[in-house]
Amino acid sequence: MKRALFLDRDGVLDELVYYPSHNEWESPRRLSDLVMIPGVTEPLRRFVDAGWLLFIITNQPSFAKGKTTREELLEVHDTVVAALDVPIAHSYLCFHHPDAIVDELRVRCECRKPGTLSLREAARDFDVDLGASWMVGDQDSDLTCGRAAGCKVALIESQGSHHKRGKVEPDLRVRDLTELANAFGVR
Repeated sequence: MKRALFLDRDGVLDELVYYPSHNEWESPRRLSDLVMIPGVTEPLRRFVDAGWLLFIITNQPSFAKGKTTREELLEVHDTVVAALDVPIAHSYLCFHHPDAIVDELRVRCECRKPGTLSLREAARDFDVDLGASWMVGDQDSDLTCGRAAGCKVALIESQGSHHKRGKVEPDLRVRDLTELANAFGVR
């Protein structure tokens, strides 16, 4: 079995965006809003070189909430993956939200973090040992998801998500992915 790093996207790989129209920090809604976090590729490459599989696990409800199109969200995601320039085994995107204005997306699902469906599917489809794997995120929902799936959890303290954390104690708290790679001793 393989070990994996399950990565939340926004606040971990790319910057959260402040939208004054809704007075909140959110995922980038369009390509012009996307800013990659400087230096993310090098530590991810170190993990890949050490034999870790990388997955992106991300909630993307902006289309469900009527804030952008699905196409724009997919364009942002594809650009993030390309910018990383490391092998991503698979990306799991959840477009659902219980308060969606798009009827077919107004559901409570297991693919939306803190649900664990994406991690369980990755374990099944890619022979991942969840007990040897880590979920890395910037919010309590990421940590709850990883822990419920049987992973250890690491918190990256992103500025824009400070109000969405504090109830779940991580196994490891780091400033960024470089500090995480250093803590794991991957060279």
